[in-house]
Amino acid sequence: MKNFINRYIIYGSILVVTGCSAPKINENLTPRTLPENFDVKNKKTTEGFKTFVPLKIETYFKDPKLQKLLDKAIAQNPDYLIMEQRILIANSNLKAARLSLLPSLDLQVDMSATHYGKYTMDGVGNFDTNFSQNISEKQRIATDVTPNLFLGSKVSWEADIWGKLKNRKRAALQRYFASKEGVRLLQTKLLSDIAELYYELIALDKQAIIYKENLDTQHRALEIISAQRSVGKATELAVQQFNAQNNNILTEAEQLNLKIDQTEKAILNLLGEYGGSIERNTDFISGHHEVMNQKISVDSIIHKRPDVSKAYFELSASNADAKSARAAFFPSINLGAYGGFNTFSFSTFFDTGSLAWQLLGGLTAPVFNKGQIKNEFFTANRSQEIYFLQYQNTITTAYNELSALLNRTESFENILKYKSKEIEHLEIAVDVSNNLYLSGYANYLEIISAQKNKLQAELDFVDIQLKNANSQIMLYKALGGGIN
Repeated sequence: MKNFINRYIIYGSILVVTGCSAPKINENLTPRTLPENFDVKNKKTTEGFKTFVPLKIETYFKDPKLQKLLDKAIAQNPDYLIMEQRILIANSNLKAARLSLLPSLDLQVDMSATHYGKYTMDGVGNFDTNFSQNISEKQRIATDVTPNLFLGSKVSWEADIWGKLKNRKRAALQRYFASKEGVRLLQTKLLSDIAELYYELIALDKQAIIYKENLDTQHRALEIISAQRSVGKATELAVQQFNAQNNNILTEAEQLNLKIDQTEKAILNLLGEYGGSIERNTDFISGHHEVMNQKISVDSIIHKRPDVSKAYFELSASNADAKSARAAFFPSINLGAYGGFNTFSFSTFFDTGSLAWQLLGGLTAPVFNKGQIKNEFFTANRSQEIYFLQYQNTITTAYNELSALLNRTESFENILKYKSKEIEHLEIAVDVSNNLYLSGYANYLEIISAQKNKLQAELDFVDIQLKNANSQIMLYKALGGGIN
């Protein structure tokens, strides 16, 4: 009884010493509170606004030809398919972490044969045992070659008293969730990249039409100048200036065709296809206005974004890693047992007398390897701090990004309206310059200037349309993306 009490005193002392020497984990990892509203210049009242509904591709990108490309990208893009395989790997790691909490059961079959020398302790002992009157015939040992046969099972289990294995499982679970958010993040980026290239193709097509129409206008002006030169009312200089202007437009149009081909190839690469052409619409079709008419809650939107969710799960995993590393400072308790048939002769292998079993139990406390354990804990705890700072930075970036995009989306509506009116005035200016030239109130340089200004304004208008479309894509990403 006294020995039993002394044993528990020793065990208790070990627990106290190791527990007091275990460092603490930094649990004060709370991000700064988000503002209630986005920092938007033109703050609208939320009365009458619908509650925000998570985005879907078919409602946000209403262009059916773009939707077809996005669906194809999800099915065929190599990077996305690779990421899906990584999800399966993460799921496998999670299963392994769950199984580590359960006892391990191994079926074991051992067979050996040993020839003991006559002058060895085992050899002499076996030889002498066979002369004993206390053993039966079955218990006699073969002395030339002595078999050792075992068939049975072994069970081992580490009692997870301090939560080391539980936190490893939690870390694996959080990393699994992070990998799923990583897939969402990659999907959002993939769809956004396709949409950007698709809209760029539409913009290039529209600019190609503008060049063609302006070239036709230039040709008509050249015909007028050439006719004027033939009767002595214009100079050769005017004709050459118009020819130069026409060749400049042809050069720009040819470069535009090259950009169209390169953009198509970029989309085909994201689709995982070798070649072909991209079917597209003739104008930008958007559904983002429906989103703007919804009540966008700061907290719900920010924390539903895949980049923020991914950073959060990585932080949670690092916290579980730190707790698991801290548990290594405490003693570990291991329990085990084995049972089966163990004999030194084939004839008695399955005899009831060959049944053998053993119970095992042990307590292990770190003493001389604490330096390594401290280093592992320090690394895990500092990693947790890094993941927290990354999480906070992701939240801050998400808030400011979305605030800027909400302002930008509203501003583009006014910019496009003003640019459209500018083009209307320049179209009138081109007609007026031609009429004034014919009536002798303007020179050919004014015609060239008017047509050049109109061409540039029309090209700028398409650029602004493209920037507006890209803002809608960025808003799609900032709101967390969406799937079919």
